[in-house]
Amino acid sequence: MGDAESLRSLHGPVGTVGVAGAVGAAGPDGPDDLGGDVFAADCRARIAFEVIANRWDSVVVYVLGEQGPMRPRAMLARIGGISPKVLNDALRRLEYNGLVERRRYAESPPRVDYTLTAAGAALIGPIRALGAWSAVHGDAVLAAQERFATEDADRAARRSPPA
Repeated sequence: MGDAESLRSLHGPVGTVGVAGAVGAAGPDGPDDLGGDVFAADCRARIAFEVIANRWDSVVVYVLGEQGPMRPRAMLARIGGISPKVLNDALRRLEYNGLVERRRYAESPPRVDYTLTAAGAALIGPIRALGAWSAVHGDAVLAAQERFATEDADRAARRSPPA
C-alpha cells in the first residue's frame, strides 16, 4: 500500500479520521470531520501532530494527567532528563495551545502550578496508545535506525578518498 493509500485508509473519506477510539472535533459534517482536505494545509489533524511532535510536550501532558496539578519543581523531579528551561518552554507551548492552565497563587513566596485543561486531558488516551505502539514496535524502529546509520556510515566511507 502506498503512502497516499495508507493515509486515505487512516483518514477514510477525505477530511475525516476513522481511527478506532479517536476523539474527533465536531466539524460541520459530524464528530470525525476535521475540516479540510486530508492532504491540505488546512487539515485539522495537523494540529494534533504538531502538538505531540515535540519530544517533551507529550511527556509533560502525560505526567500532569497521571499526577494531577503540579508545581514545576515537582515536574522536574518526576520527569527524568529535562532541564528547567526545556520544561518551562514545554509548559509555555502547552499553555499557548490550550492544553495546560497555569494557576498563580497570591502567596508569599509566589506559587504557581499547572493542570491539564479538558483538551489536554483528552490527549491522555492517544498518548497511551502511542506508548503501547512503541512497546510493540520500538525495537524494530531502533533496529532500523541503527541499520540506517551503519549503512549511511558505510556509504560515506566509500565516497571519501583514502587518507
